[in-house]
Amino acid sequence: MGLSSFDRLHMIAASLLMVAWLGGCVSTPPVPAPRAVPLPEPAGPSPEEIRRRNVAFFLERAEEAQRRGFLTQPAGASAYDYYLRVRHLDPDNSRAASGIQTIVIEFVERARDALRRRAFGEVNTSLNRAEELAPGNPLVAEVRAQLLRERSRAKLDLPQGEALPLPAAPLAARSGEVVELLRGAAQRIRRGELRVIIVARNDAEGRWIYQQLREAVPGYRVRGDIKLGSPPRLLLIQPVAVGGES
Repeated sequence: MGLSSFDRLHMIAASLLMVAWLGGCVSTPPVPAPRAVPLPEPAGPSPEEIRRRNVAFFLERAEEAQRRGFLTQPAGASAYDYYLRVRHLDPDNSRAASGIQTIVIEFVERARDALRRRAFGEVNTSLNRAEELAPGNPLVAEVRAQLLRERSRAKLDLPQGEALPLPAAPLAARSGEVVELLRGAAQRIRRGELRVIIVARNDAEGRWIYQQLREAVPGYRVRGDIKLGSPPRLLLIQPVAVGGES
């Protein structure tokens, strides 16, 4: 038999009551609140990249200061100071080494120019600066030796002439090396009719040198004089031409 309308309604009502009861027993899990996801921070330069940038920056500043003539002054902003910063960051940097060498050469050239003008104080100042930057530099030692010779010459009031150094130790020993050197000088003196100034460390040394010159050119009168000074050397002086022109 089919269900009556009343029975069908009763079943539907019972089903709805069951669904409602089940809905009250089953809990719905809460939906989590949305949270912010952190974005990755942009990566900064590495320590090595920072070092390279600083090297490039200080090299640029050093070369600009050098072009403007700021070699060692002002302190902290000179070419030399910037090159030192580069070498602190990169000890083997060739541009910094070359830049410092160029500064040293500049001071040596200033010293040579002052020496030609016989401005001995300027010579010494420039050489001292060069030596502070590059202790033991052979160029500095060479010009300083020239300075000592020129000061000695000025003190002795020596005339201008070609200087022929005499090695100190072999000269003290009266060695054959010095005898041969003096014989060669004597031949030049005779050929060119030159005068000679003998600069010796004592009177006996000067007389011995003059004797060697005379013996090397028998029959020729060696014209000259002996001055006491150091280092020992000969000054070969051109004769004065007729009319007072040399």
